[in-house]
Amino acid sequence: ILNMLAEKVEQMMEWSSRRSMIRMNGDKFRRFVKAPPRNYSVIVMFTALQPQRQCSVCRQANEEYQVLANSWRYSSAFSNKLFFTVVDYDEGADVFQQLNMNSAPTFMHFPAKGKPKRADTFDLQRIGFASEQLAKWIADRTDVQIRVFRPPNYSGTIALALLVSLVGGLLYLRRNNLEFIYNKTGWAMAALCVVFAMTSGQMWNHIRGPPYAHKNPQNGQVSYIHGSSQAQFVAESHIILLLNAAITMGMVLLNEAATSKGEVGKRRIICLVGLGLVVFFFSFLLSIFRSKYHGYPYSFLIK
Repeated sequence: ILNMLAEKVEQMMEWSSRRSMIRMNGDKFRRFVKAPPRNYSVIVMFTALQPQRQCSVCRQANEEYQVLANSWRYSSAFSNKLFFTVVDYDEGADVFQQLNMNSAPTFMHFPAKGKPKRADTFDLQRIGFASEQLAKWIADRTDVQIRVFRPPNYSGTIALALLVSLVGGLLYLRRNNLEFIYNKTGWAMAALCVVFAMTSGQMWNHIRGPPYAHKNPQNGQVSYIHGSSQAQFVAESHIILLLNAAITMGMVLLNEAATSKGEVGKRRIICLVGLGLVVFFFSFLLSIFRSKYHGYPYSFLIK
């Protein structure tokens, strides 16, 4: 048994020296992950990366997983107590069937001793798949601390520099006429854009890194609204942003109809349009709230 364990550890270390994420088919998974003896923990990402699977979330999760695996592989704390592996559906469909797994990506921890518990499956829908969140989960399950190191990304700096240059150039070209800076409507629109972005959950998306949407692998149905109140999809935040914008537009039209001094008939039309926008889109927003907070008793127009 000791010789078999030593051979398995040596083989896993050899694979890790070549690539931080070890690709596994069904036979390798059963021998090196499921079968005893084993004195090391294994993190497995079950995924579907082939283009015909059309799993954009899998590609995004794979990038974050690669960052985490590289951070562990090239850290000073690297040891033979933890390995990162990948099982692709097209290379290990039998593994998916064995584990009764019908969605991807999924992250699981297989401990050195005993069988995986419920907490050994990463809660992707609630937490997202950012490398930092995965590292925190791994620390909870294995006591292995991984400091995530991301390759330098200068896209944000370049975008900021371009924005500053654009604004500076605009101010220079208009240096003799800067009245537009005092335009209240322009500043109000800019403030509303920030408010819409923040209230729709864009900052949560940036921190948690949720998938854009979820595609059910069994029937192909795509969900844009997450069924839990503890999580959301990126598409869901876009929908909420548009609904809030439509409701705000309706309120602006109602205010315009009440304060303007135009023709009565025109003001009445503006009032009806504004009221329709508020009523319909608020009802839609309330229905989404009901679908996420199960048991919420109130509804309006749309159930």
